[in-house]
Amino acid sequence: MATFLYKLGRLAFRRRIYVVLMWVAVLALSGVGAASAPTAASSFAIPGTEAQKAFDLIDERFPGSSVDGAVARVVFKAPDGEKMTAPENKAAVEKVVKDLPAGSDQIGQVTDPYTANAVSQDGSTAYVAVSYKVTTLELTDDTRTSLEDIGADARKSGLTVEIGGDALQAIPVAGATESIGVAVAAIVLVITFGSLIAAGLPLITALVGVGISVSVITALAGVMDFDSTTSVLAMMIGLAVGIDYALFIVSRYRAELAEGHEPEDAAGRAAGTAGSAVFFAGLTVVIALVGLAVVNIPMLTKMGLAAAGTVVIAVLVALTLVPAVLGFAGKRVLGRKARKRQEREQAVSSHGKPNMGTRWANFVLRRPAAVVLVGVVGLGVAAVPAASLEMGLPDNGSQPTSTTQRKAYDMLSDAFGPGFNGPLVVVVDVKGDDNAKQTVDQVSGAIKDVKDVVAVTPATFNEAGDTAMITAVPKDRPSSVETEDLVHAVRDAGGEVASQSGVKVLVTGATALNTDFSEKMNDALLPYLAVVVGLAFLLLMLIFRSILVPLKAALGFLLSVLAALGAVVAVFQWGWLSDFFGIEQTGPVMSMVPIFMVGTVFGLAMDYEVFLVTRMREAYVHGEQPKQAIVTGFRHGARVVTAAAVIMMAVFAGFAGSSESMIKLIGFSLAVAVFFDAFVVRMAIVPAVLALLGDKAWRLPRWLDRILPNVDVEGDQLRKKLERESQPPGPDNDSDWNRGMARV
Repeated sequence: MATFLYKLGRLAFRRRIYVVLMWVAVLALSGVGAASAPTAASSFAIPGTEAQKAFDLIDERFPGSSVDGAVARVVFKAPDGEKMTAPENKAAVEKVVKDLPAGSDQIGQVTDPYTANAVSQDGSTAYVAVSYKVTTLELTDDTRTSLEDIGADARKSGLTVEIGGDALQAIPVAGATESIGVAVAAIVLVITFGSLIAAGLPLITALVGVGISVSVITALAGVMDFDSTTSVLAMMIGLAVGIDYALFIVSRYRAELAEGHEPEDAAGRAAGTAGSAVFFAGLTVVIALVGLAVVNIPMLTKMGLAAAGTVVIAVLVALTLVPAVLGFAGKRVLGRKARKRQEREQAVSSHGKPNMGTRWANFVLRRPAAVVLVGVVGLGVAAVPAASLEMGLPDNGSQPTSTTQRKAYDMLSDAFGPGFNGPLVVVVDVKGDDNAKQTVDQVSGAIKDVKDVVAVTPATFNEAGDTAMITAVPKDRPSSVETEDLVHAVRDAGGEVASQSGVKVLVTGATALNTDFSEKMNDALLPYLAVVVGLAFLLLMLIFRSILVPLKAALGFLLSVLAALGAVVAVFQWGWLSDFFGIEQTGPVMSMVPIFMVGTVFGLAMDYEVFLVTRMREAYVHGEQPKQAIVTGFRHGARVVTAAAVIMMAVFAGFAGSSESMIKLIGFSLAVAVFFDAFVVRMAIVPAVLALLGDKAWRLPRWLDRILPNVDVEGDQLRKKLERESQPPGPDNDSDWNRGMARV
């Protein structure tokens, strides 16, 4: 591997003009494809769950119902002392009912609150339900604007008017905080390299890779059914790994130049050594992201595939475009001050001052057991809140209190009860039942008898009369544990009638879908971890030729991810420091975030494991003692790994400022996880454990060593090859002469 990448790096360096033009062409073509791509219409499905089966049945038996279509609720509240049934207030509402269909041809149905029993018992509040023929992403700007304008006109009547539902859901866009994260990354690069040219290279190449990735995702959104958050997540991960991967290769290139190698050879050596680490580090991230397909939720699978594709592009950019751009920069990436500093760091003698990485490694080696104990206990304390993790899907109740969606949600909750915003839809399939109406009445009666069901609407039959829908309103808010328990209770009640009559009774709705989704996430976590960690364990065995090093890496990951989950629960669920992080509404953690975080953090954790520990193994295989190899690895890699971790944290933290709750949550969780994993696990616990293990850390059974292929990540075979080629021909080193003498 190292030899191949060495040749690839030199080729890209020599043919730099063609390589750069090729990537520019790819960027331009992907941009054209994104610009000409139609608007994507994403859908959310959870195959195999009861809620999804019910949705599919409704879609089949109630044609034109637009189950996946956008919805809106225009909520009206009368001034104090007035009723919504007053003639002037009723006239204002009926005007909205009349104007809404005329405002857009995307509207499917508008219900009049005075004929649909949508007025509160005290008469203070009423709402107009609007269903659309298309999904939220397919709604045109004119449709959204018309809805907002109609609501604004209704306010002129003196009524309080707010609009709920998902029709006004905003598509997440990049904001100022993301730019701040990139700016922080730029500052860290300048400090690390002491050269604007060297600092700019990782940023430029990473932006090229992200531009291509996001453009390709946008272009394929209609075909692959990507949702609006997929490109934002791809941008987040692409920026982080793209900058880091380029950083490692540029750093190694500078080190090779400082050792006296010519630029082309230095680029090849950097690609062969650091590039090998980049390749396998990227492969672990790809495995973790593609492994999300194990969960069998299309939306999560697509997010994982898109993010994995972004990582693949980042690796390709690092292995080809970075050496090509280095060809243009030459030795200018190694400024005078940076060269002097690097020489001091590379040559540590009795007359030289050890760098920070060396001093830290020596500190850990003096107290390895204490470092392990403090690190594990500290992460364990941080992980305590994770035991209280509650998962759910966001609704308008999680929106900021300043939004019209949240105001409408609160108005409906106050007027109709907390559970009104999360009704359960019971679908009864009575096809083939001669007493269909009687059976449906039995189901309705059984649901009414369930505790904490405050209202049950009359059943609605389809035209064929073989399917009925019943709506049950819970007592508590949709995201509460009580409502989750109620979903199971309603299913049990309907199941008893179904078992007696032979019909199908299915419970669905947003709340039931949320419950099924959370349970599916919980059930999939262990199989997902088994698959991903198992594959990555085998990959790390190939890299480090060891069993204990991969085992230590996996256990360290579990510590860091549990600690990160604890931080997420403390901030987003418990509300600790919520004002500082700009979180207006706390509540259950979004169901897909923990498993997505686990996959992503595992891949990123293995990045730092590969980058740091390969330097240690490189020193060990060259004859250094285990503890000295740890010091050597830190002397060469600690500064760059620290910079890479800070950059990744800055990028993720930038996305934590997004207005989109899912992006904010993922950005925060990844930033915290990188902090725990890079600085506590990889920089402290890992060297301490390696020091305690000694030679045992690098041992591999002989039978296993013979089976596993040697991928030469540390570049040992490459170095020997280059040393042989650099020697002049002669009787002692000329291979042809030696082979000839052997034959004689």
